[in-house]
Amino acid sequence: MERITWDQFFMAQSHLLALRSTCTRLAVGATIVREKRIIAGGYNGSISGDEHCIEQGCYVIDNHCVRTVHAEVNALLQCAKYGTSTNGADLYVTHFPCLQCTKSIIQAGIKNVFYAKSYKNSPYALELFEKANVNVVHISFDEAKIDFLKDEKFDLALEMLTKLRSLGASKDILKPLEEKVNDLFGKLIQA
Repeated sequence: MERITWDQFFMAQSHLLALRSTCTRLAVGATIVREKRIIAGGYNGSISGDEHCIEQGCYVIDNHCVRTVHAEVNALLQCAKYGTSTNGADLYVTHFPCLQCTKSIIQAGIKNVFYAKSYKNSPYALELFEKANVNVVHISFDEAKIDFLKDEKFDLALEMLTKLRSLGASKDILKPLEEKVNDLFGKLIQA
């Protein structure tokens, strides 16, 4: 198994946090890091004790769910709650921060923002980050690198394709399946 980089490690943590999201519109996770140590994490969801979107549906006003606290803000609030400084820290987030989160990130003293996916990237947010000297970096994140069953899944796909070939499946049927396996696993299947 290939060892992942620190950036991939912290981004994987953010993706894991996103699995706790209670938002039905978009699952987001955020991890705050100082000196290669995780100091806080957050995901988007309702405030403690309130109803969740997955239970009651989103409470949308002006095209925004007002029930949800964003992942970045939840991570920052966790630091505030437990007295942990965020000044000079890094933030890893699954999606580009919204404008309101951008302002909170800057005010909290975060110096580097790493994001995996673009999501309504606001030009004004980028301008604010630049003015505040916050370094913003897109990190390409390959979720397959944290798939502990990747090799077993590839072997199963290969076995199924071999069985299809032995049963006489045509190249027209096999080719798109082989391409999909190649795309998923980054391994070439020889026809």
